[in-house]
Amino acid sequence: MSKEFSRFELYIRSSIFWLFHFVSMILVVALVLVFFWLPINQRYAIGSSWAKMNMHFLRWFCNLKYEIKGKENIPDDASLVISNHQSTWETMSFQDFLPNQLWVMKKELFRIPVFGWGLALMSPIAIDRSAGKKAVDQIVEQGEQKLSQGRWVIVFPEGTRISPGVESKFKMGAFIFASRISHPVLPIAHNAGEFWPKHSFIKYPGTITVSIGDAFNASEMDSSDVKQKVESWIRQELLEIGDSSRWNR
Repeated sequence: MSKEFSRFELYIRSSIFWLFHFVSMILVVALVLVFFWLPINQRYAIGSSWAKMNMHFLRWFCNLKYEIKGKENIPDDASLVISNHQSTWETMSFQDFLPNQLWVMKKELFRIPVFGWGLALMSPIAIDRSAGKKAVDQIVEQGEQKLSQGRWVIVFPEGTRISPGVESKFKMGAFIFASRISHPVLPIAHNAGEFWPKHSFIKYPGTITVSIGDAFNASEMDSSDVKQKVESWIRQELLEIGDSSRWNR
């Protein structure tokens, strides 16, 4: 049972977290830029240290932890991870328990001074969203190459953060990608939005649950069947690990 804090305490604790969050980000991004010449695995190790630091900051200052169900399901081979998207938390935390990884991002993010340059040096999958259906081809082409290099690919098919309890639509791109590769597909569900809500300054104490499903090969499946399999599993898991009393707070 997590300790309850007053609203004032929550603001103070969250303020301290945000201070460490931003200061550490500036320092780590600066290190990545300074060591831009290193191989990607070493640049990633530097960059991901920021995410891992933030898991400590959340525990120390906000009393926010996480637990994993099904950690034994994580394959040895580089995989395509398909997860729901509720919070900023999962964009950092996955780096704490999954191997060397990257994300699908819009190219426009790389234009952000300093921060965007640091993102680009992490060698993500960059897509042009204005390309429409061709953007899926960009994901498949770049993703296959990254997976073959031993890097895990993280995709949030909802495309944006969706608050707990809100109906969402899973876009087809991730599932088309899954049906065209020979690497494992790993579904993940979590309830991070109940503790770090979308657009929320406050981080609530407690324990986030991450549920990892069975990995499977989707290379001989139709993309619509992959979508049905993964989406159904995620939605069912969210019903089991979610708590409606923590929604909309």
